[in-house]
Amino acid sequence: MKTKLFAFIFSLVYLVQLYAETAGHILLSQVSKPFIIMILLIWLYVATHLKGRFHKRIFTGLIFSLAGDIFLMLPSGNGSFFNYGLFAFLLCHIFYIRAFTLDHKSNPEFRSPFFLWGAGALIIFCMGLFFYLQPHLGAWQFAILMYAIIITFMAIMALNRYGKVNLSSFKLVLMGALLFLLSDSVLAVNKFSRPIPQAGILIMASYMLAQYLIVYGTVVRELVVKQTEI
Repeated sequence: MKTKLFAFIFSLVYLVQLYAETAGHILLSQVSKPFIIMILLIWLYVATHLKGRFHKRIFTGLIFSLAGDIFLMLPSGNGSFFNYGLFAFLLCHIFYIRAFTLDHKSNPEFRSPFFLWGAGALIIFCMGLFFYLQPHLGAWQFAILMYAIIITFMAIMALNRYGKVNLSSFKLVLMGALLFLLSDSVLAVNKFSRPIPQAGILIMASYMLAQYLIVYGTVVRELVVKQTEI
């Protein structure tokens, strides 16, 4: 019941935000955008009561994500607010990585048959995107490189959860991580390289769905081998 209720509320905000992006309604977008993460924070707290370290770390990551959303909404003529937003999302990914690491520690002996292939593909994508953007980054090169490494590692650690948690949680979180990577990749290309048609819609649609799937995967998470605290 809780899942259906929060899914319904989230869907309403999702549609409002997409409408605002489509219609170019800046005020509506700015008003509705913070509710995306606020709803997920409330859902995560109500569903799990933050009993375990995994839940607490995802919750903390969401708080930094909310801060990042707010910073990116502010005018950034000199790039300072974009810088703050980038740093906030960097901390978000670090806390997600710390959460996913707990699942690895619960069953470190398990080896996924496709992990190396998947991790290799993510690393190649990260390197290719960075080298594509590099001529356009200027003073942002180091910051974007660090961010690309961290978000790629976050996706790799989500992939590494296979066989260590229930399959539904693994799929939901991995899909969320990949959508997060897609959203930030589109944002980076659109900001630093060339305009992408309807970039705002694609960025927000994938970002909102990414966060929803990560929280959903956290709510339904069960360890296969309980060698660590939840």
